[in-house]
Amino acid sequence: MKAKYIIGGIIIVVFVAWGATAFFKTTIQYVPLETAMNSDKVVQVLGKIDFDQVSYNVEESRLEFAVYDAEAVDEAAAERMKVVYYGVVPGNFDQATSVVLKGKADGDMFVADQMLVKCPSKYQGEEGDEYQNIKKHNQAVAADGV
Repeated sequence: MKAKYIIGGIIIVVFVAWGATAFFKTTIQYVPLETAMNSDKVVQVLGKIDFDQVSYNVEESRLEFAVYDAEAVDEAAAERMKVVYYGVVPGNFDQATSVVLKGKADGDMFVADQMLVKCPSKYQGEEGDEYQNIKKHNQAVAADGV
């Protein structure tokens, strides 16, 4: 009777350990730009696009651009990270406020496997504030009757 409990306990411990290691292998952490450029593993990084450094090679489906720290106070002085992304350029790339890139460094470039484009919300305030302008919302709701 005790052998069944011991074997069952061992099986449960093995599956819990296996599940935990599989979970931690699939989680990808957000890192700052400096860390992303020196990382040899897949990471996620958030940055604002420097539209002066965007180029797209149609034959190779290769998008090259630079990003800088999304929280930088002085955009002109912020350090840039060169990014290469292979694939179709998202339709709203030119309207993006920032991007989330998933990939890893390769030499002096960050090779992005996935790119999530973040665009300004139609619910943002006029100055690009992060929160909805409640007065405009209430006026729109009243005007539309919704």
